[in-house]
Amino acid sequence: MAGTENSPANERRSRWLVAGGMLGAFLASSCCIVPLVLISLGVSGAWIGQLTALEPYKPLFLLVAIGFLAAGFWDVYFRKTSVCADGSYCARLQSSVVKQVALWSGALVVLAALTIDVWAPLFY
Repeated sequence: MAGTENSPANERRSRWLVAGGMLGAFLASSCCIVPLVLISLGVSGAWIGQLTALEPYKPLFLLVAIGFLAAGFWDVYFRKTSVCADGSYCARLQSSVVKQVALWSGALVVLAALTIDVWAPLFY
């Protein structure tokens, strides 16, 4: 069955979806969460204030992140499982666990970016 085998192209697409979700989540949080975390860790500098210049792009970053995360979740949880060759990376459990952890981490960062107006004042 050629259609059910996991091809390198499918594995590459899956990796891009997860990476896109993580990048989108980081970009969505770059204007507000990243400066808060850096200041909490004791990192300071005038350049941190420049991250707020990304605030107008936050809705676009969130939209991209949610799109990539939704596609990534669909790919990991709802796509029909493929047959993997024995010994290949996709046949290992770690492959799936790494993708799941990355997707859930990205989803938490996006959720934090969406709700920052609610919980950020608690830190001031």
